[in-house]
Amino acid sequence: MKIEIWSDIACPFCYIGRRRLENAIEQFEHNDDVEIIWRSFQLDPSAPRQAEGTAIDHLMKKMGASREQVEGMHTNLTQQAADLGLEFHFDSTRPDNSLDAHRLIHLAAHHGLQGDMKERLQKAYFTDGLSIGNRDTLVQLGVEVGLDADEVREVIEGDAYTEDVRADIRKAQMLGVNGVPFFVFDNRYAISGAQPAELFLETLERTWSDAHPLVTVAQTDADAGVCTDESCTT
Repeated sequence: MKIEIWSDIACPFCYIGRRRLENAIEQFEHNDDVEIIWRSFQLDPSAPRQAEGTAIDHLMKKMGASREQVEGMHTNLTQQAADLGLEFHFDSTRPDNSLDAHRLIHLAAHHGLQGDMKERLQKAYFTDGLSIGNRDTLVQLGVEVGLDADEVREVIEGDAYTEDVRADIRKAQMLGVNGVPFFVFDNRYAISGAQPAELFLETLERTWSDAHPLVTVAQTDADAGVCTDESCTT
């Protein structure tokens, strides 16, 4: 079973949604047969590569809100994350452009490390307060998950995988995606948003059933040894 996930590193609900999906997969009977493919999406493609200030500063300016108002908005998000074992520190989160980070995820996919790279970038952004627009930082994070430092630097200092990122975004637009996270199960079912783990599990089971329908190998007839609500026949 293939699950494609459109998300942005700078999206808190994408990290929360990831954990809820992972919790559902742990409960899924056929979890060894689940393949996750990460697709790129940028909430703010016009953001500077290295932004000034924190995510709180950015939202204060964008919304014309006070620090207290913005921090209040983040309280619920922080608690939802904590319930899943995640730590969000919006006071140190830097709203950098995520393009280079997405390109790094595409590089990692070619080495079988896509999921690990995505996880490390999300943690770097929301927990560690690292700049995902700083190319030295991206090299360091790539090395941490097992990528070669020289290869990472060559990619992020050039334009490799930029078209892959744009292709993911175009496909999202074709699907009508206007927000993330967005999950597509075997090109059959879609879930928008960081929904409860129960809904993810239900969708996993439904997708599996569709792909593996029950086949009757013996048809009941009058001579079969069966019982109905009226009688038993031999």
